[in-house]
Amino acid sequence: MKRLRAVRTLTPKIVTGAIGAALVITATPAAAQSDARIERLERQIGALQRAVFPGGDERFFEPEIQPEARPRPQQTTPQVTTSALTDVLARLDAIETQLARLTAATEVNENALSALEERIDVLEAGRSAGIEASSAASTRPAPTGEIPVPDDSAELPAPPEQNAPSPERVAAVQAIVKPVTGDRGEDEYTYGFRLWDAGFYPEAQQQLALFVDQYPDHRMISYGRNLLGRAFLDAGNPRAAATHFFDNYQSNGSGARAPDSLLYLAESMIALGDTSRACIALAEFGDTYPALAVGRLQSMYAGLNGRVDCD
Repeated sequence: MKRLRAVRTLTPKIVTGAIGAALVITATPAAAQSDARIERLERQIGALQRAVFPGGDERFFEPEIQPEARPRPQQTTPQVTTSALTDVLARLDAIETQLARLTAATEVNENALSALEERIDVLEAGRSAGIEASSAASTRPAPTGEIPVPDDSAELPAPPEQNAPSPERVAAVQAIVKPVTGDRGEDEYTYGFRLWDAGFYPEAQQQLALFVDQYPDHRMISYGRNLLGRAFLDAGNPRAAATHFFDNYQSNGSGARAPDSLLYLAESMIALGDTSRACIALAEFGDTYPALAVGRLQSMYAGLNGRVDCD
């Protein structure tokens, strides 16, 4: 160990002396004899270096065997694949399409609301004018409700003389059986319906009026009031029919036959030549029962609209 330390301490001097000796030797004329001699000297110097520096100090000369350089780990950054970009673009396109549809729907709704408001203003103006005209023409106040009906106090033509029914008619009426089901209210209504269906309108009027008077809270009351109005309308008395139709709609607008009564009220007004009130009734039906206007009562609603000019 001491020798090795001494050798390492003298290393620069020995190397310098060896290199100087080699340079002196190579500088002599004998250096030109052969390249083999130069190569031998180089090997000797290399051997001397390895003896002095058995570990191979990189500070003075490069080692004969270089360690393999390890490749630096490449830092990979996540890249967005083409398919991911395609998905994002597709979703953006879908969102833009939905926004466009919502914008268009909003504009349509706004236009529809504006048109509806204008229509309501026109109807209210016409309704106010109709109520004022009715008040001026009659001392009796107009009935409380949204749809004005003809004033029953106006002069009516004298009713035709009622002749005694013929034996044949009496027998035909008696042939219609009154049902007995245990529900007396429904039995009364059903009997009135059978009379009306058979064309016995005066008898149907009496029977249905009895049902309406005695069973005002029955589940068939909306049917009874509406059918009572139809019994008068089919008998050629639209003025009395209009009163019953209006009463049925005003009493319970959500009743089963309240929408029907509103349309029959318009038909009664058309029969009386009162186009203004007919248009009000039709407009009220369209606003209150839009589903029925394109459903069960579509044909009747369209037919009545075609018979009057409500512009």
